Amino acid sequence: MIRGAIFDMDGTLLDTMPFWNDAGKIYLKGLNVQAEPSLGKKLFCMTMGQAAEYLKHTYSLPFTPEKIIEGINGTVREFYQKRAALKADVPEFLKQLAKRNIKLVLATVTERELAEAALLRCGILNDFDFVMTDAEVGAGKDRPDIYLKAAEKIRTAPMETLVFEDALYAAKTAKAAGFCTVGVYDEVSRDDQQRLESICDYYIRNFRDFDSFAAKFLK
Repeated sequence: MIRGAIFDMDGTLLDTMPFWNDAGKIYLKGLNVQAEPSLGKKLFCMTMGQAAEYLKHTYSLPFTPEKIIEGINGTVREFYQKRAALKADVPEFLKQLAKRNIKLVLATVTERELAEAALLRCGILNDFDFVMTDAEVGAGKDRPDIYLKAAEKIRTAPMETLVFEDALYAAKTAKAAGFCTVGVYDEVSRDDQQRLESICDYYIRNFRDFDSFAAKFLK
């Protein structure tokens, strides 16, 4: 029986991955540094801290990782506060879960300040029982810590907790930790979608068809 649901934010609930794909490039451009063509893809699987370390060492930046994170956050703050948009039908999907007494958690690699600003503006922040970030947990989604701690907070076992992810590596992590995984289509990671669908317990291209989803997990 499903009692909890853990949602990724970027690329899952919010249509923000195109922006994140260019965030590192935009930051470096502000420093008059030319980014490698594949930078966005390389940073995609990293936490903010890992990305800062990569930028510092790869581009010999004269800043601490903390200062680099501060700079990147400055680049994206306006986007989250004013422009980040929900994917279609997300609010109703969350409300349907809440009606069935499913505890909802947001587990994101985005800084808390930015995540909460976007969710508040989009009107869904209060739908979640709480928000958890990788920085607070001390591990990225290449490790299961954030999922396990989220489940612990809502007192659900992995096997009775859904994890919604658009990123293949994150879905693999959650699946290996015993969670029920729901793959979510995102255009930016479309090349991974076939593999994502193959490893997840369920796969959705959008949040429109709640009834089919409910028939699978919420009988």
